[in-house]
Amino acid sequence: MKKTNVAVGVIIALGVIWTGAAWFTGKQLESHMDELVQNANTQLNAWAPNSRLKVSYQDYQRGVFSSKAKLVLQASSQTEDNALLKPGQSIVFNETIDHGPFPFAQLRRFTLIPSMASVHSELENTDALKTLFALTDNKSPIDADTRIGYSGATDTALRFLPLDYQNAQSGQRVATNGGTLNVSADSKGDKVSLDSDIGSIAVTSKNEMGMPVLFTANGVKLSGNTHLTPEGVRIGDQKVELEKLNASVNGKEALTLQKLNGTSSFDNKAGKISGDIDYHVDNVHLQNNDFGEAKLSMKLAQFDAQAVKAFSDNYNAQMQDLMNQQGLANDPIRYQAGVNTILMNNLPTLLKGAPSVSIAPLSWKNGKGESTFNLTVNFNDPATVTGQPQNLAGMVDRVLKNLSGKLVINMPMATEVMRNVGLAEGYTGDDAQKLADQQVKGLAAMGQMFRLTQQQDNNIVTSLQYTNGQVNMNGDTMTLEQFMSRYMLGLPTSEGMPQ
Repeated sequence: MKKTNVAVGVIIALGVIWTGAAWFTGKQLESHMDELVQNANTQLNAWAPNSRLKVSYQDYQRGVFSSKAKLVLQASSQTEDNALLKPGQSIVFNETIDHGPFPFAQLRRFTLIPSMASVHSELENTDALKTLFALTDNKSPIDADTRIGYSGATDTALRFLPLDYQNAQSGQRVATNGGTLNVSADSKGDKVSLDSDIGSIAVTSKNEMGMPVLFTANGVKLSGNTHLTPEGVRIGDQKVELEKLNASVNGKEALTLQKLNGTSSFDNKAGKISGDIDYHVDNVHLQNNDFGEAKLSMKLAQFDAQAVKAFSDNYNAQMQDLMNQQGLANDPIRYQAGVNTILMNNLPTLLKGAPSVSIAPLSWKNGKGESTFNLTVNFNDPATVTGQPQNLAGMVDRVLKNLSGKLVINMPMATEVMRNVGLAEGYTGDDAQKLADQQVKGLAAMGQMFRLTQQQDNNIVTSLQYTNGQVNMNGDTMTLEQFMSRYMLGLPTSEGMPQ
């Protein structure tokens, strides 16, 4: 009897402790809501400074073991130029908050890590989302479960319902079978990791001739582990995988990419950012003809972190101002001119510290051979170059220290590519082969005639080096002005064109 009383007493004591801890955690969480919302707005402004959105909360209802609240995303501007939300519109998340130290929502998933809270979020059917809710039978298109640690760190699992949007008038259709996104972040949002899995996406539209065009992507996966540098630049490791990408026109296959894999990895040492970017496509098909595989490897080195941050902020702000100009959507020439001006004005900032970029290689390979392109570019810091440029070479040398590039076109590989192009255009097998042979041999002969290329064994080769105003093109040395006159402007010089 005494043992039973002791056991009951222990259970009651544990219940009191748990209840008290849950009540205290709920009260503590409520007192931090303003801080949490403020942090959310700070991160929103950092990630999307021109979104003109703000986060707030309302209707907080605290209970012993759980609480409820509404998280509201709405326009911070009273003008109509916000493309995401108009004044008066809002996106509302209904939040159900289970209090720690062991939230019931986590216990149901056998997660025994002590936490401040576990939050279940669902969208509310507001005016801004009514079209989206109509596609999901009035169910929340997105729901999320978030674990909030006592440090303020969060782990969120988002789920997306399948959607099928159709516009009969325009012939557009967007369909997806749903997916997941898992995001973890520290209390400040500096360290963020994510992984996602989206089964398939299909987009249908019409081209200029009114024929239906269908794009489908299957097996889309994104993952990353990133953090902010002291200067505010997000770096780290990221990966994208795509099982298959297909484009068809009027029901006929036009382009298929199979097994695309892309990775990037960047680090920051002593305020200098360097990293690698790699992409690989296992197979490219054009109108059911095999065009082989493609690969791209790039290296970026010694980019000044403060300069990258300043370039990014200025470029994004100026691009936003450009996009807000009236009539720009119907004036592509003015848009392109504006983009070029913004890029050139901000390029000197990006080149602070004399960074370098290399491509090693860009390759295209099929069953007959492989063609490659390699390029290394070392930049100057324009701020360290004194004096006014006296000629074209002087202008180039303000930003360019040296350049070295080499293109190798494997002739059997190129012939096979052109044969497949001929087949795609409707030629028979023999005719496509003959045409391909003529095209590649003609390219090799013309390249040699104009000193653009050399033929080495079964390869068409072009090499180019530049440094201090001097160009070496396939072993032929000349000034930059002579090179531009001979190859770029089509104006022969006394030593320029072949005899």
